[in-house]
Amino acid sequence: MARKKGFKPNQSIKRPFKPEPYYFITPAIVLLIVFAVLPIFIALVISFTDMDLRGISNWSNITFVGLENYRVLLSDPIFWTSLYNTFFYVVIGVPLVILSSLGAALLLSYGSNKLFQFFRVIYYMPAITNIVAIAVIWGFLYNVSYGLFNQILGFINAGPIPWLEDPTIAKLSLILLAVWKGIGINMLIYLAALQSIPKDYYEAATIDGASRTQQFFKITFPLLGFATFFITVTTLIGWLQFFEEPFVMTQGGPLDGTISIALFIYQTGFSYSNFGYAAAASFVLFIIIIIATLIQFKLRRKQEDI
Repeated sequence: MARKKGFKPNQSIKRPFKPEPYYFITPAIVLLIVFAVLPIFIALVISFTDMDLRGISNWSNITFVGLENYRVLLSDPIFWTSLYNTFFYVVIGVPLVILSSLGAALLLSYGSNKLFQFFRVIYYMPAITNIVAIAVIWGFLYNVSYGLFNQILGFINAGPIPWLEDPTIAKLSLILLAVWKGIGINMLIYLAALQSIPKDYYEAATIDGASRTQQFFKITFPLLGFATFFITVTTLIGWLQFFEEPFVMTQGGPLDGTISIALFIYQTGFSYSNFGYAAAASFVLFIIIIIATLIQFKLRRKQEDI
């Protein structure tokens, strides 16, 4: 008996090639290559040279130095100080931003009237305020003689605190400023994630007698997992590139006590015109960010497998 010709399960369907989708994504791919991928390779090449201002004006002044920039970098005490300060910022600042954003989102999710909408705007405003204006205001707040914080401490007979004069206190002061500035965007992400959780879950949990705390840890927090993962990744990358706050508030001082690795790269490249050395430091920072991001993706994958 002859077998009837038809579709075989393992037979792939040949579809005609349609170039139209590639036309639409080509500009985005070109921009990505030109402004994201290509600079990475250029920075890598520059890091193996002694490029400075003379090298920019005349490429014949550039000399290939191999790994010399990396060798000097590893023995540079200011680089290690900037690395320590950056990890100090990350270890304290990232959890504070995530917890503060989640707390603000939970408080604002209990209502939708105009008062709650007003506070949403209030919390979001620091995220869109110019960093220079923020630096001016917080500079007055942190002033040792007539700043608001020390004036409040004076009412309870507490001594004035050198907010930006002591290296450790200055780092904590910059973290406080950055946390205040970073809550807004993450709070909106958490609010959107909270509003996507079906109300049926909470109604069923209430009928079963679950308390507010049990509902949070059994329903809310697990369903915020992806939002928390996204916020953690983006916040961690942002804090590893901590730059604006020490740049406008302290310029890395006192005694390099607040210099971050991003500020170290900026000062090395644009203040001392040592572009090869700065490129080597930037590539070290790039590798640290890649490793931190891969670790978070691996941890996230493990959580999904559980």
